[in-house]
Amino acid sequence: MEKPIVIVICGPTASGKTALSIELAKKINGEIISADSMQIYKYMDIGSAKPTQEEMDGIEHYMLDFVEPNIRYSVADYKKQAEICIEKILEKGKVPIVVGGTGLYVNSLIYGIEYNEIKLDKEYRDKLEKIAKEEGLETLYNKALKIDPVAMEKISCNDKKRILRVLEIYHETGKTKTEQEIESRSKEIKYDYKVFAINMDREILYDRINQRVDIMIEQGLIEEVKKIISKYDELPTSIQGLGYKETKEYIEGKITKEEMVERIKMETRRYAKRQITWFRKNKDTIWIDGLEDKEKNIQIILEEIN
Repeated sequence: MEKPIVIVICGPTASGKTALSIELAKKINGEIISADSMQIYKYMDIGSAKPTQEEMDGIEHYMLDFVEPNIRYSVADYKKQAEICIEKILEKGKVPIVVGGTGLYVNSLIYGIEYNEIKLDKEYRDKLEKIAKEEGLETLYNKALKIDPVAMEKISCNDKKRILRVLEIYHETGKTKTEQEIESRSKEIKYDYKVFAINMDREILYDRINQRVDIMIEQGLIEEVKKIISKYDELPTSIQGLGYKETKEYIEGKITKEEMVERIKMETRRYAKRQITWFRKNKDTIWIDGLEDKEKNIQIILEEIN
């Protein structure tokens, strides 16, 4: 029996995934499932570049705007809920289109990776946080590198959240993140994922990122962050997101506004570079040129799925 087709549109931040996916959805009677780890959060609209109702243009979107910012939300949570959304869309006789730049979210679906739920060991987390503060994040990075060198190939030495994750998985389960992924990849995948990634000249992409950050500031990113941090006592992961962390530092008086803007731009460019490297690892990905007009790219996608 043929597996149902699920289209995936991924690629770096600011490459035009949202606009392309909405046009495609209109053409093929599709609905969109977000694969963005920041757009899941309520109230975090500007900094996550969440599509507005106007941009959605009547196309149903799933996995947006449904998690409180003070809640920890795992890749395992995402996979479970995204697959429920895929089923819902298929039951309607429509085409599911997964869209986003969070590589872990995309991989959890296309490779069927089961990320075992690990309970947060507060004592161990506090111990790691203490080491990071007193000895520097590099100490934890090197520790994680010894435990799971394969997983660490994809993780930046500044990516505290994912470094802690590698250490916590091993601490809790006795297995590395890589071992868990290998075990889970042996299972049958329910859908025929057709993966497309947007490619774009690096300089043009970086210009788009810089412009997007300026627009976010104009739209009220600082006010958005002020509201969030005044509303919640604790923001375990959401406030670590790109743009939010730097804006919080500015609000707390740790950096100037100019430094905040420059840091957001620089960190976003670095993130885009890591995203491109991540998506290039999947040899089945079909790359499309983000500078081509949408109609031409939709045509390429249609030819590949038919």
